[in-house]
Amino acid sequence: MTAPSIRNVSEREARQVAEAAREQDWHKPSFAKELFLGRFRLDLIHPHPTPSVDDVRRGEKFLATLRAFCETQVDGARIERDGRIPDETVRGLKELGALGMKIDPKYGGLGLTQVYYNRALALAGSASPAIGALLSAHQSIGVPQPLKLFGTQEQKETFLPRLARTDISAFLLTEPDVGSDPARLATAAVPDGDDYVLDGVKLWTTNGVVADLLVVMARVPASEGHKGGITAFVVEADSPGITVENRNAFMGLRGLENGVTRFHQVRVPAANRIGPEGAGLKIALTTLNTGRLSLPAMCAGTGKWCLKIAREWSGAREQWGRPIAKHEAVGAKISFIAATTFALEAVVDLASQMADENRNDIRIEAALAKLYGSEMGWQMADELVQIRGGRGFETADSLAARGERAVPTEQMLRDMRINRIFEGSTEIMHLLIAREAVDAHLSVAGDLIDPDKTLADKGKAAAKAGGFYARWLPKLVAGPGQLPNTYAEFGELAGHLRYVERTSRKLARSTFYAMSRWQGKMETKQGFLGRIVDIGAELFAMSAACVRAEHLRLTGNHGQEAHQLADAFCRQARIRVEELFHRLWTNTDELDRKVVSGVLGGRYTWLEEGVVDPSGDGPWIADATPGRTTKDNVRRPFP
Repeated sequence: MTAPSIRNVSEREARQVAEAAREQDWHKPSFAKELFLGRFRLDLIHPHPTPSVDDVRRGEKFLATLRAFCETQVDGARIERDGRIPDETVRGLKELGALGMKIDPKYGGLGLTQVYYNRALALAGSASPAIGALLSAHQSIGVPQPLKLFGTQEQKETFLPRLARTDISAFLLTEPDVGSDPARLATAAVPDGDDYVLDGVKLWTTNGVVADLLVVMARVPASEGHKGGITAFVVEADSPGITVENRNAFMGLRGLENGVTRFHQVRVPAANRIGPEGAGLKIALTTLNTGRLSLPAMCAGTGKWCLKIAREWSGAREQWGRPIAKHEAVGAKISFIAATTFALEAVVDLASQMADENRNDIRIEAALAKLYGSEMGWQMADELVQIRGGRGFETADSLAARGERAVPTEQMLRDMRINRIFEGSTEIMHLLIAREAVDAHLSVAGDLIDPDKTLADKGKAAAKAGGFYARWLPKLVAGPGQLPNTYAEFGELAGHLRYVERTSRKLARSTFYAMSRWQGKMETKQGFLGRIVDIGAELFAMSAACVRAEHLRLTGNHGQEAHQLADAFCRQARIRVEELFHRLWTNTDELDRKVVSGVLGGRYTWLEEGVVDPSGDGPWIADATPGRTTKDNVRRPFP
């Protein structure tokens, strides 16, 4: 058999591949899923879940050790200047056991909970975002997590002890011409006896330059005895035929070891296959259910740092006889940073504790946390640059050279920008979450809008949908959010929870109306779907903030201050929600489509005149034809 070449894939086929990779069933309750259906299940998140005493003890002990290491052994400015994490820093992280934070102690790991793993990433990422990315790529999406979920006992015993202490891992899915559309995946894994032979090129392989072990997604061609399909493999990074052809450089995360990896006739034992053939995408998506939480955790850490710098700077800097924090234009930005940091930490901690308890399905919650964290984290970093003014645009080295505190505000903005793209861009996350949000509707009425279904199938679907909507729609008319004493135990925050309950029903009604109006064309209304998801994200964050504030009040831990921050956040969020609802039906989506058509048709090229294009020559997408490499291997494993 020969390796398949890059295929032209229809839009319908691409959707079918993505749909097949989804977890089809809901075996556990989901707070966010219910929220999108207009059902505010506060009982699923309140009282706030809490970790066990033993989990707290182990977690806090490691955080104290990691903090001491970060404060004394990590030179973030050096990593930024050199564009590399020093060998001795990585060696120290290995000695701490930081590579095995989520790995079971029986395999040599620390066995931290998701809550404390995320807190550790936020701490390490504050010392150097490149270190946060290294540890996250290794454990959140690298080899340990898919092995934990889907690996055989032999695979766990073989690889996890290495990954817990010495070996760094990377996750290889993206290709030069394949991003969020895995149906076009071209890297091949051709069966040959007891092995598979890999050929192809992978792009943006975070940790790929320094990795010892790789989890690789490749397409197995269907043949006798082989189901085929996209499949996951554990691959030794020093295997013959693997070449890291380039170490990529970016606007931020300059210490990121991210590369282009080519596979040419690389033999991988069948024993290294994770799960059955064709299960690769499902494994990847399931891994990301909790893996996505690491990114918003580091965004919450960024918010904490932004708040600290904003407080210190705006109190010291005076304009017109007053500290700039006392001027309302600046104070509003500081309030936004403080309130949003509180809410984002609440979202991450709540979703993480829910993941640890494993009582709820958190696939939507984790995706919302990633989407919301990356967007709000970027806004907080951008507002800090504005608060710092010209100093926010100046590098830390330049500030230090002229005698001022070396605050890396501009670096933080550059480092944060990738989070809106990493692990699913904002646009892709909107579509992914929207698909899950309307799953209940599609499960009962999907056949009605499927052009391939027969009239008989549509008739059955109509009967099924009629029964569902007859029960569901009346419940969207009224609810506890309309009663003045509901959620009274939350004090001044009760009104916000009543708002969430009322608004969740309004959100569900809006979704139903849109589906009735557009039916099969609903999936093309990406602007509408994005706003629906953004409303849900705000409602989830409001719920998490209120529940966390009340939990802190009950435990005597800054309860009054927490309530004030939650109140401020919810008031800010309500303004955003109302604007999003307005934009559901009052927008320029149709006109935008016409303008885009004109741009692509060349009708506005006259508008591009009067400038020069400084871009270099070359194709928009590099050639990824399988074959022997023509470049030097720049792989550089840590000693």
